Amino acid sequence: MNERMNELVALLNRYATEYYTSDNPSVSDSEYDRLYRELVELEAAYPDQVLADSPTHRVGGKILDGFEKYSHQYPLYSLQDAFSREELEAFDARVRKELPHPIYICELKIDGLSISLTYERGILVVGATRGDGSVGENITENLKRVKDIPLTLQEELDITVRGECYMPRASFDQVNQARQENGEPEFANPRNAAAGTLRQLDTAVVAKRNLATFLYQEASPSTRDSQEKVLKHLEQLGFVVNPKRILAESIDEIWDFIQEVGQERDNLPYDIDGVVIKVNDLAGQEELGFTVKAPKWAVAYKFPAEEKEAQLLSVDWTVGRTGVVTPTANLTPVQLAGTTVSRATLHNVDYIAEKDIRKDDTVIVYKAGDIIPAVLRVVESKRVSEEKLDIPTNCPSCDSDLLHFEDEVALRCINPRCPAQIMEGLIHFASRDAMNITGLGPSVVEKL
Repeated sequence: MNERMNELVALLNRYATEYYTSDNPSVSDSEYDRLYRELVELEAAYPDQVLADSPTHRVGGKILDGFEKYSHQYPLYSLQDAFSREELEAFDARVRKELPHPIYICELKIDGLSISLTYERGILVVGATRGDGSVGENITENLKRVKDIPLTLQEELDITVRGECYMPRASFDQVNQARQENGEPEFANPRNAAAGTLRQLDTAVVAKRNLATFLYQEASPSTRDSQEKVLKHLEQLGFVVNPKRILAESIDEIWDFIQEVGQERDNLPYDIDGVVIKVNDLAGQEELGFTVKAPKWAVAYKFPAEEKEAQLLSVDWTVGRTGVVTPTANLTPVQLAGTTVSRATLHNVDYIAEKDIRKDDTVIVYKAGDIIPAVLRVVESKRVSEEKLDIPTNCPSCDSDLLHFEDEVALRCINPRCPAQIMEGLIHFASRDAMNITGLGPSVVEKL
């Protein structure tokens, strides 16, 4: 039986790689399912002979007690950020002091979570989060449920690789639709959704959410001489590598690539927040070395936050669980960072006064941290009214007097029986970070 189980595991892992990584399946879904069922039956009959790289490990159903800390053998450094062409030119000048004629490789900066995968004799043994770069969390069981991560490699070698785990936009839409139907709060963006998924203690949830990966680095010593060859080797091993990349010899070429990617950004099936520029030659990388926090041979160009004009229609004032009353602007709908935005935070009354926001103003809206829509400033040339916004003096929920303490920027309702505070308190109590009461989301609490 062990021989047949070995045969089935090898076949199914190869078929999975063809399907999820190469997008070139050689067998039908029904044939894959038939072989998979045969393996499940054999493993049920001989549980002591289940192989470490069996594809049945991808199926959910295991409830984890928590995540253990994991010390990375090779530190995961963060990248120095650049926000302008001038900063890229400064980076290039620093590199050229040590390497007169560098060739750079430009790769997309995937908006996900950094992961590290360790294989022994070609079998996945540890999957971990980046953490602080030195110590992360061991999330092996969850990463086994990410279908494009190979459980076994094409070569029997010991290797640690790094990459990004993300939630495709299609998966994000499906997850949020399901959460909406269950009365649960929706995820703000795919990155938040991926982070929340990888920290699930129920591996069945991870398996359902269809996360994906792009791998980009061999952390252990490599016999290859360039980053481009590293990426090709990762593909040969069975990993998914992002095909959108170029080699460049000048900032002009790099900047042209950044502009091209920026125009394509909203049409990609996944989120990106920039372009990573690295010295392609690995010997050159070693010569340049590292600062305390970041490699000197790489920089991450970050796209500026997208800004759009919108007209302020009205302001809603909502009460949080601590009694803080927050203003939210209702706007004419605009497309911003891939989503339609019709509401944006105004933060607090001091912010409204500081920005001199008035009725019917045209305002500039952006996504703070590419997540939360916020009003950045007023377009004064388009002002149509000098009338100031109405600032409430009474709680919009219980009509109690609102207080504006000298040491606070917020308005506050101090009535302990305020219905809005009670409702928000219940929502927080039932949330995943508190009592984790499944099904008791905002819409259900509101009905109660």
